[in-house]
Amino acid sequence: MTQKPQREPADAPVSEAITQLAREASIEINVHDLKDLEASRDCLPKGKKIYVSFLPKQAWQESEHACRALRQAGFEPVPHVPVRLLDSEHTFDRLLANLTQDAQVREILLIAGDYPQAVGPFTCVADALQSGLLGKHGLRRVSIAGHPEGHPQAPLEEIRRAEREKAAIAAELGLEASFVTQFFFESAPFLKWTAELRASGVQARIVSGLAGPARITTLFKFATRCGIGPSIRALGARPTSIMKLIGDHGPQKIMRTLAEARSTGATDFNGIHLFCFGGYLRTCKWLHGVANGRFTLNDTGGFDS
Repeated sequence: MTQKPQREPADAPVSEAITQLAREASIEINVHDLKDLEASRDCLPKGKKIYVSFLPKQAWQESEHACRALRQAGFEPVPHVPVRLLDSEHTFDRLLANLTQDAQVREILLIAGDYPQAVGPFTCVADALQSGLLGKHGLRRVSIAGHPEGHPQAPLEEIRRAEREKAAIAAELGLEASFVTQFFFESAPFLKWTAELRASGVQARIVSGLAGPARITTLFKFATRCGIGPSIRALGARPTSIMKLIGDHGPQKIMRTLAEARSTGATDFNGIHLFCFGGYLRTCKWLHGVANGRFTLNDTGGFDS
């Protein structure tokens, strides 16, 4: 008797989309977590894109050192460059020279930085892009910040205008631009923002920033500092017992939601980026498990890993 072919489980496309998101994900490290760099090589594949955050009072030389260490470890370093901390065009020129020559950096993340005033000539990312220095040093890719939920220090219409301006300038300069968003806890604002960008003709890559596994209290602290918008309600909606508040929160639910939207073609974004909040190695291990399919979808809208 001829056996009927087995039907693929209905949730298989979602699981596959989650696995693919994890495999393609970028991740973030800070200079204090470099001690875990060697151990992370057991979790992350060669060539993984790792962004180097810029902490308060950090020196440019520390970013350069971190990028060299990442390159030597076999990863693709992408340093954060808060342009309002650049005291001159010469400093920017020299920084790019050191990054591209010594660490073979191929992409940088330009952010204004949450500083009330610029110490030099660059008040915004558009100023740094228009300097032409990225092209001078052979850079063909640039990441820029995206704010699906806006930012507390600027009107929403100004944020939207600046996002489109940065994308347009990058396109004019022949740069492949990627929006890397601030982290969020509900998908609706991100999906709406993505649709609006595409509808307005923006072709830049769009990368969803997600919070890696971390304590609830840590996420609240960073969310408040970073100006996370309405989606912080997704954290506040959790039971408020002491055990819940000191427990952990992972990106499983939001990641599954994005995977479902992606697998059905309901949205056009290019991947995810994980913020680690000082838990670099822990996030690497979590990501490694998900990328290798070690998870199961659950009945609460997320997955267990």
